[in-house]
Amino acid sequence: MPAVLHPSTELGQISLRIRNLARSIQFYTEVVGLRMLRLEGKVAELTADGKSTMLVLEEVEGLVQQPERTAAGLYHFAILVPDRVSLGLALRNLAAHHIPIGQGDHLVSEALYFSDPDHNGIEIYADRPRDTWKWDAQGEIGMTTDPVDVEGLLAESEGKEWRGLPEGTVIGHVHFHVSDLQEAKRFYCDVLGFELTAHYGNAALFLSAGGYHHHIGLNVWAGAGVPNTPWSAAGMSYFTVMLPDKEELEVVKGRIRSAGLVIEERGGDFYVKDPSDIEVRFTIGVGGTTG
Repeated sequence: MPAVLHPSTELGQISLRIRNLARSIQFYTEVVGLRMLRLEGKVAELTADGKSTMLVLEEVEGLVQQPERTAAGLYHFAILVPDRVSLGLALRNLAAHHIPIGQGDHLVSEALYFSDPDHNGIEIYADRPRDTWKWDAQGEIGMTTDPVDVEGLLAESEGKEWRGLPEGTVIGHVHFHVSDLQEAKRFYCDVLGFELTAHYGNAALFLSAGGYHHHIGLNVWAGAGVPNTPWSAAGMSYFTVMLPDKEELEVVKGRIRSAGLVIEERGGDFYVKDPSDIEVRFTIGVGGTTG
């Protein structure tokens, strides 16, 4: 029987290695719209709801900036806002700060793309209602990249005040450049238990738990066989998979051990490295809106 994650599985906080903490705090609070939750030394924890950590920023001395699309690692992490009004307000704020923006209507969602000062990719997006998503006979979801109705987003947010990311904002998905697409699929599907929801030829795969359009994106757009982003470069240190209870945590841990992978336990959570050398953190605590 294939490994399958519990359908209520969601993603949680992520951690980034950055070069200048003050600069990144300013960017993530003023431009992205997160708020400071905790600051200790060279580590900042940022929040959308004022209670839980969504983003950890860690300044590491001597970090280099990896040229874009030259290594396996973070392509972007995606912040899911609760509605189109919130997305329109985010668009207005990005424009007010003169941030270059990419955009895409993916049928299941509308998305804005940009980068932080260390070239870590960011997506802010809003989902369309789940009952409008289309699945084909092979069990894959219909997604594409069309132009976003920018004028519609601006019209919906007209006259409303941007006050940062609203409560209900969560990490919706993460997307990685990988060196070997099938190796990455084996790790995320066969070992961890995510399920395939879509593929784009032989270049990209999308995976999820619980019938979401995707929690994980994998692509070889940086080139097959590229090296991993070194830990001496800016990038993602870990992302979090939130499971519903200790029983599910132990089931996943058992699959990882059976695959012969190294598990590290820290603070009641456990971590395993994916083929791109990014840590996947497992914890208990489902509470977002993607599942």
